Amino acid sequence: MKYDVFGVGNALVDIQARVTDDWLMQTGYDKGIMTLVDDADQASILGRLNGVPLNRCAGGSAANTIVGVADFGGKAAYAGKVSDDAIGHFFRKDMNELGVDIVARPAVEGQTGTCAVLITEDAQRTMLTNLGASSTLSPSDIDEDAIRQSRIIYIEGYLLTGTTSKEAAYHAMALAKKHGRKVAFTASDPFLCRIARDEIWALVEGPVDLFFCNEEEARSLTGKSNPIECAAELHRHAENVAMTLGPNGSILMHGGSAIPIEGVSVKAVDTTGAGDMYAGALLYGITNGMSWKQAGHLASHAAARVVSQLGARMQKKFSRQEIAEFMS
Repeated sequence: MKYDVFGVGNALVDIQARVTDDWLMQTGYDKGIMTLVDDADQASILGRLNGVPLNRCAGGSAANTIVGVADFGGKAAYAGKVSDDAIGHFFRKDMNELGVDIVARPAVEGQTGTCAVLITEDAQRTMLTNLGASSTLSPSDIDEDAIRQSRIIYIEGYLLTGTTSKEAAYHAMALAKKHGRKVAFTASDPFLCRIARDEIWALVEGPVDLFFCNEEEARSLTGKSNPIECAAELHRHAENVAMTLGPNGSILMHGGSAIPIEGVSVKAVDTTGAGDMYAGALLYGITNGMSWKQAGHLASHAAARVVSQLGARMQKKFSRQEIAEFMS
């Protein structure tokens, strides 16, 4: 196989900044969730950050996960739409330098999407997303040969919010099934589980082989409150489930059994990308010879490392020796 994981998602450039609760409250946006904003609102927020130290990197949920796969030494490709502008060139260069192959051509019109990640002192992140060119991702951007040469196809749930991006997601899943490849899908956000509950359930019951979610998303989908019951209900429909529980670790459901994975105690600085990195590490593990339990432990430690620093990328990557220790 040429690739371990082929990711499909909204290609965005993340712009991260630390802000106070008072500053965030004055914007009027709800804390701790993702909100879609238009060009004018995003420009207004970024203008208000003038003078605030910013961190910029290629992002978007699936892109963060694919970067995680590459960080561990996995082979990865990504389909996401950026524009032929300066920010889009930055995105492609950033991903290529990390060893990720970009298979979708740039859009000739519009601007590259951005996500303002506002991080408060309690490590919560509020995301304001302007999709820009990412919403124009279409089935024609999905490379069938790349899917054929990949072990797992990873789809982010955010794609369901757009017309052509949804078509791209379904096309990628159809091609994966055509070539006998596994499909992994992430719920992405609690708000998405509320507005697209039936559609997500249909995917879980249908083409999805590995379903990623957090505890809140699982509760929204199943109507249950106990984490074990949530995971078990999802596992009745999906072959594999990975449900994160924040600092309490995660639960993997595989082969009809629950695999509890303990959390790693760290001081949280920024929760941005923790779930994305968890998914990246787990996908790397199960495509590179680890058992599900071993991959789960690696994922838990990777998520903790991301939470303990600023930004969705691991500032200190795992060494080959560290990775090998999870297989012992």
